[in-house]
Amino acid sequence: MPPIPSPPQVVLPQLPRSPVPPPPPLMSSSGDYGSNQTGGENPLTPPSPGMALGFSKSTFTYEELAMATDGFSKANLLGQGGFGYVHKGVLPSGKEVAVKQLKAGSGQGEREFQAEVEIISRVHHRHLVTLVGYCVTGSQRMLVYEFVPNNTLAFHLHGRGRPNMDWPTRLKIALGAAKGLAYLHEDCHPKIIHRDIKATNILLDFNFEAKVADFGLAKFSPDADTHISTRVMGTFGYLAPEYASSGKLTDKSDVFSFGVMLLELITGRRPIDYSQSSTEDSLVDWARPLLTRALEAGNFDDLVDHRLQKDYNHNEMVRMVSCADSCVVRALEGNLSLSDLYAEIRPGHGTAYSSHGSSDYDTKQYSEDLKKFKKVALGTQEFGSSEQS
Repeated sequence: MPPIPSPPQVVLPQLPRSPVPPPPPLMSSSGDYGSNQTGGENPLTPPSPGMALGFSKSTFTYEELAMATDGFSKANLLGQGGFGYVHKGVLPSGKEVAVKQLKAGSGQGEREFQAEVEIISRVHHRHLVTLVGYCVTGSQRMLVYEFVPNNTLAFHLHGRGRPNMDWPTRLKIALGAAKGLAYLHEDCHPKIIHRDIKATNILLDFNFEAKVADFGLAKFSPDADTHISTRVMGTFGYLAPEYASSGKLTDKSDVFSFGVMLLELITGRRPIDYSQSSTEDSLVDWARPLLTRALEAGNFDDLVDHRLQKDYNHNEMVRMVSCADSCVVRALEGNLSLSDLYAEIRPGHGTAYSSHGSSDYDTKQYSEDLKKFKKVALGTQEFGSSEQS
């Protein structure tokens, strides 16, 4: 691709709206827990404007995207975080898009831009968000995605005043997310580890079909069953404690995060409830003993979201609870895949995982790592948090 010349200064019309405030430090969508844990990851140097991105997507100018988003107006703001802002836009063709504007001049923004472009341009699946194009202009880095119109799983599950999500909808979302993740782990070569699976990164259309989004932290992984030593990135409440404590990344880290999301769908609770004065108990801490008791007794009343009013299919709930238990307890043993989980969750299929049996990564070690993880995460402002809706 020939070098992109520096654009003339763009003077946008003054809009009768308040300027968008800069994001507060604790609103980051992805956090860096261990800035001293560089492991095997070298910082990426910023690309030149004429870098060869190596894929066939549309390129946009800054002016085109400014026009599409009405000058990146506050009225079109879809979300914000440590990465920057996401605005809704409409292209001249009438196509609705979501424009992700990364922080200008940020080293992390450069890394996330390169990661998203390199990774998401190689994948195509109905349960993964689609990249439409990009903009590289001066210090500006923007990614243009398909617009998924029905907000996020976190919005519908935890948003104030939202109607209750019924059980079939929750099951449908779990299945869609599992399919998307299974594709990343098992159909991509090399496999792709997402590293930031959470309810705010599951977009929904009007039929409540799930699409996994935000590949800014994703990493390629060797196909062999080995780990990558890397800086610890992700969102507090979703990270597998063994990854958070060691920096050794495998696809099991995504499986653990997916299990936390299943617990959200089952219980209706947030991974960490920041409305409480203490964050000592995460959703996983609270649910682990209840999962075992529920599966042994076949009674899920103490675990299931009370808003469902016991209106759910019992056999489907057994499978969902078994999968959640497997993800947050047994996934770390090393013999669980997303394809297995998808087969288990599907209505009328699977034989629920047993919650019994020994694990190399036992409860005591889990508790110790979680305690260490919390001390590190809560001692710094550079960590991701579940967004408050």
